[in-house]
Amino acid sequence: MKVALAGFFHETNTFSPIPADLASFLRPGTLPGLTRGNDMAPVLGGLNVPIAGAMQALSAARHELHPVAWASAVPCGPVTRDAFETIAGLILDGIAKVPSLDGVYLDLHGAMVAEDDLDPELTLLRRLRARLGPDVPVVASLDLHANLSPERVAALDGLATFRTYPHLDMDVTGARAAALLMRCMAGERFHSAFRSLPFLIPLHAQGTTTGPAARLFEACEALGRHQGIAGAELALGFPPADVPYAGPAIVVLAGVAADAERAADDIARWLLQAEHEFDAALPGPEAAIREAIAAARHAAGRPVVVADTQDNPGAGGMGDTVGLLRELIALDAPDAVFALLHDPAAVSQAHAIGAGAAAPFRLGAHAATVPGEAPVEASFTVARLADGRITAVGPMYRGIRWDVGATALLRHRGVRVLVSERRLQAADTAILRHAGIDPRQVAIVVLKSTVHFRAEYEAMAARIIVAAAPGLNLADLRGYAYRRLRPGVRPIDPGRRVDDGRA
Repeated sequence: MKVALAGFFHETNTFSPIPADLASFLRPGTLPGLTRGNDMAPVLGGLNVPIAGAMQALSAARHELHPVAWASAVPCGPVTRDAFETIAGLILDGIAKVPSLDGVYLDLHGAMVAEDDLDPELTLLRRLRARLGPDVPVVASLDLHANLSPERVAALDGLATFRTYPHLDMDVTGARAAALLMRCMAGERFHSAFRSLPFLIPLHAQGTTTGPAARLFEACEALGRHQGIAGAELALGFPPADVPYAGPAIVVLAGVAADAERAADDIARWLLQAEHEFDAALPGPEAAIREAIAAARHAAGRPVVVADTQDNPGAGGMGDTVGLLRELIALDAPDAVFALLHDPAAVSQAHAIGAGAAAPFRLGAHAATVPGEAPVEASFTVARLADGRITAVGPMYRGIRWDVGATALLRHRGVRVLVSERRLQAADTAILRHAGIDPRQVAIVVLKSTVHFRAEYEAMAARIIVAAAPGLNLADLRGYAYRRLRPGVRPIDPGRRVDDGRA
């Protein structure tokens, strides 16, 4: 059968001042940039991205693939009208050109917001359905952090969400979505039961390596193996998005409506009862670094890792706040690395004076997005210069090539800082290794990341400390000035328990 494949992937932090313009999607970021037609298989194939898994599964079933267009940009503020209309136009026009189309696979994030549209993915789906008519099935894969609306779920014939955070199963999820699409093309149709939950979960509490999320996703996977259930999907939501349907949502697909509704009620009840387990109070910068220095004394040669979650570029952070760096210097940390600090001016200065030279630097806080933040001013020695061309080696981003522009490793006593020209989440050890640093040989590693770093660092770390330093990805969601949440939705309340068995 003839299958069209396309993707439009953006996680939008509506509190970020950086617009997701067309240039953001054209150039590579965390994932490859805009890719079209026959270039999609060689560029995306083999990577841990959903569309790669979908292409492989559909090819193995001997379907005729028609790749159209795929685009992604680093998380930031809302997608501009020009970017949305351009990329949506490429996708819609490309799909319309496929004759006698039997099905469509879409690689979407689920938390995209445009500057003039709170649910642009729904807009895309409605335009697609208007062109295709009601009979051509459309199935999507979605991120674990999707903010799902009932209208968007109803516009799809099926969907599959990531079940891991760090997202180690992106390609697997694409293959699961492709399997649903093949069932739809064979004539099956599914009832979708939708539930949305009345609370928001901060990103640092959504990790699936431990804690309540791990248990919930295991339960969803087990439900998906029950006869009659085609998929039990849970999205935990992206809370830095001020949209009506921010927060966790559940979608269960089944051939019989009653089966889907019953399973959706079960998952909703489990999630409500686990609400208090998602709370995780975080130390501030000084407390976190004092704790890291103390822990490093007893770490037996293994690194203590500190996550700078609130300035994570992967959640729309600027990547330039210096609360933890300031404390590393003030507390005279004996062997620490801080990465990845977005500071083009510092990079330019370091490359101008050359490796081995020392000079006063003003590091970070140049974007002035966090009240009270100011640059760290001190004398640094340029320890190493690099071109910022990095190939990821970890299980999540394996094989993806990054270009963060020129980089410089600066040293102040026992503290080293890796600065870059472009924003990037420090979620892969290759970022440090490209600057000549083996993270296993460092006492304290501070990373601008929330959870994805755990894919590699969790196994090597003696201790992981998640800190609440300045940034735009708030750990305490009560700090956001939400205006658009639907009535009754609130940040998690650690004291709230629901034991009456009703969702």
